[in-house]
Amino acid sequence: MKYDMSKRIYLSQPQQTGGEMEYVKKAFSTNNLTLFGDNITEFEHRMAQYYNVPKTLAVASGTAALHMGLRALGVGKGDYVFAQSFTFIASTNPILYLGATPIFIDSDEDNWNMSPEALKKAFEWAKKEHKMPKAVVIVDLYGLPAAYDELIPICKEYNVPILEDAAEALGSMYDGVKCGLFGDCAGISFNSNKIITTGGGGLALAKEEAIIDKMRYWSQQAREPLPYYEHYESGYQYRMSNILAGIGCAQVPQIDAYARRRKEIFEYYKARLSDLPVSFMPSSKKAQPNYWLSVVQLEEKEDVLPLIAYLEEDLIETRMAWKPMHLQPIFQDAVYITAKEGTDVSQKLFLHGLCLPSASVMTREEQDRVIKRIREYYENK
Repeated sequence: MKYDMSKRIYLSQPQQTGGEMEYVKKAFSTNNLTLFGDNITEFEHRMAQYYNVPKTLAVASGTAALHMGLRALGVGKGDYVFAQSFTFIASTNPILYLGATPIFIDSDEDNWNMSPEALKKAFEWAKKEHKMPKAVVIVDLYGLPAAYDELIPICKEYNVPILEDAAEALGSMYDGVKCGLFGDCAGISFNSNKIITTGGGGLALAKEEAIIDKMRYWSQQAREPLPYYEHYESGYQYRMSNILAGIGCAQVPQIDAYARRRKEIFEYYKARLSDLPVSFMPSSKKAQPNYWLSVVQLEEKEDVLPLIAYLEEDLIETRMAWKPMHLQPIFQDAVYITAKEGTDVSQKLFLHGLCLPSASVMTREEQDRVIKRIREYYENK
């Protein structure tokens, strides 16, 4: 089979529904290009229906949702926050924005997210050191739900709230509950490479309606409802625009369909690559991931970079798994707690993890091209 070698295969490009322009044209025809408008109202309503909650808040990014979520949970200067180490830095930056200090927790090999055993050890350490956290940031990495049936009771035992970073987990479920509904506050991402997109943006969720109201207030520069500009608190320019919300309105009905398509892509890879010396990301019986990205682990002796370079020669975009926060130069002095002394699951997953092209818009021919190239790499070794 001959392939069009000039056509690049991207890691996770967006998929359009065909209805986006109708909403965008509506915004332009009414000259409503601001941070308010019918598209925003409809988008927030549709997302509230999807999650079966009274209110949601559309914001400029998933990071913005996490930032305000931590603030709503009372995190401030001088506080400590437990945070999953194996993640993208956007999970952690809001801790710094608020002047708090992250304490990093290792992951569990069974689901790649925060290890319950490491979390227990972290609370024991914090109690002894008088550094109890104001919040715990748990991530649903690559759309894999965290082990909430174990993590939530631990946090409740110490009366510490959870911020759920579900940026990558729109459409994922755990024990029948949608990811984004486990934390006291949560953030979703609509970046261009996610399950659905607004071209850039996010969604804030919270168990209490009053928290959504407070975050809405902050997201509009904390302006008081007066005929002049008056402020009692600091705020942010964190609202989503009416144009971007229109893109989201067209995308919302496809959330579950796009997640199903990514699952098909994952299963197709698994069926055709499992005989190679690679392992695929795990999933428990209670978890229903959205398979945002299909991620494989190479053998421990294997360097992932040569395979990335080999695929790039054929214009196939891949990338390493997230570099853990405790290995980042900015956090070189941070405390890092693992389940077992001498083990570092997060580092292992990073060093040998490879993210494969996974877009719902990906064709079977494109996926066959990726598979063929990977198999050639191992055959030529």
